[in-house]
Amino acid sequence: MRIHRHRLLSALCSAVIALSAVPLSASADWEHIGYMGDLNNDQTVNMADLVIMQRHLLGTEPMTDSNSYHVQNSFIGIHGADGFQAGEYFVTADINQDGVVDIFDLVELRKAIVNSDPLWVWQWKTGNNVPDDPIEDNGEFIGASVNDVYKFMPSQGSGRMLIIYADFADCKFSYLPGTDEIEEIAFGEERTDSKLYPWESISAFFRRSSKGALDLSGKAYHYSTGNSVNDYYQVKGQKALLTEACKALDSQIDFRDYDGDNDGYIDTLVLIVPGQTSNDTWWPASVQFANDKYVYDGMKIGHMITGNCQINSPTDYRDFTSTLTHETGHCMGLPDYYRYDKSSDADGLHGTAGSELMDDTGGDLSCVSKLHLGWYKTDQVQVYDSSEGTQTFTLHNAQTSKGNTVIIPCGDLDSRYHSEYMMIEYTTKQANNSSPLWYVSMGEGIRIYHVDASLYNNGWWTSFRYASGSDFTDNYAGRRFIRLIDDSKKDNIYKTGAVISGNISGFHWYDSSGRETVDTGLIIEIGEKNNDSYTVTIRNNSQ
Repeated sequence: MRIHRHRLLSALCSAVIALSAVPLSASADWEHIGYMGDLNNDQTVNMADLVIMQRHLLGTEPMTDSNSYHVQNSFIGIHGADGFQAGEYFVTADINQDGVVDIFDLVELRKAIVNSDPLWVWQWKTGNNVPDDPIEDNGEFIGASVNDVYKFMPSQGSGRMLIIYADFADCKFSYLPGTDEIEEIAFGEERTDSKLYPWESISAFFRRSSKGALDLSGKAYHYSTGNSVNDYYQVKGQKALLTEACKALDSQIDFRDYDGDNDGYIDTLVLIVPGQTSNDTWWPASVQFANDKYVYDGMKIGHMITGNCQINSPTDYRDFTSTLTHETGHCMGLPDYYRYDKSSDADGLHGTAGSELMDDTGGDLSCVSKLHLGWYKTDQVQVYDSSEGTQTFTLHNAQTSKGNTVIIPCGDLDSRYHSEYMMIEYTTKQANNSSPLWYVSMGEGIRIYHVDASLYNNGWWTSFRYASGSDFTDNYAGRRFIRLIDDSKKDNIYKTGAVISGNISGFHWYDSSGRETVDTGLIIEIGEKNNDSYTVTIRNNSQ
């Protein structure tokens, strides 16, 4: 059942991203300085490192701060009774990055030695990878704050995607579309008369959602390997098939055509395999390729999307487009909004206000996503100023080019939106929300989010500190990148006459423990709906 496609593999995906040990965008400001598991700093990972790890775990020769297994001076830690506890940054011995060096790291080290595939470690040359300049008008649109985390696919301008449709000697597609058909499904123009609208094409979905800020295009190629599907296992097997296909197709492809932002990396390379392949390896996922030794026409591979979400027929491909749309959101820098390791209830956002592409893959992207992707024009981001007292805003239909948002800052609003705040939008069942997936409840009206988009630099790359899978969310009970106000399985869309105050669950700021307990001191009143807009009034509750 495809509803759990992303969630069932969420733990694996988060582990893959962590183990990649590579920034989301290896620009000229990064330098490769070593390998995870290189405990003696000889720039190789071999049996000598395994001996050091074993002696540490046995207690015969514990690693200490004086050992040379730290990468330069960027990694610090304190040796404790329960293992080596990583400090502010991870040490090279903590291969699985769980904050402790233990038997699980020994297992990963053995795998790296056997497979001759150590994990790279990168260092930011300047020591600061977060731009200080505020988000400014980027021509017609605001700048994209996702550019402050590391990724390869641009969210503005031209994004390029290369699709390889691959099968195996013993595992073929039940329906093999031509490359022209794949390209039309992936990159075709808007077709409102399509029975699959708004999933008629990936590009059309993003053009509507981005108000034209993103132009996604690309090409598709077939590839058949002479090997068995069992010869390609998990991420290492995915990479092996991908590089094998790129080498075989090199004479047909100019890989320079797939670098829309001119950073020297292919924006996104997609590998689709038959639907009957094992979900252990081929359940759709998006990860960094993380190996710069593979270069094609001078281009390195950035993000790769892999999966068995095949096109079933000329009229049955919704799983292909909806799945790749979600995964492309990751390539542009967005995290998952659903909760990892919550099999009984993985949804991060509930109720009729809870549909979101990065949560349940059920509909359009929310105002939170669009803000960080840079899909608002300058005058479409309105900010409540508490010093001005009562303010009334007009919110236009989020599924149109006029769609806008209101931000309520908690204290000072970070100039690049990497802080805590509320966001308000008027959502409808139009355009990208017009045909939600069957398991998604969707309403029309006002919805309010609580956001903490703070950043975290783990010594290799910057990510959203409170994203799903992070160690900082207190198992999702604390701060999170995105929450809904009144987040529950009910009709939680607000309409005319609704009043949101401190008695509404979630309409509070975070306290020092990460709980929503701090009174905002505000009241939000939902005004009249006028044609395709709502008025929203924000006032201090003392007034």
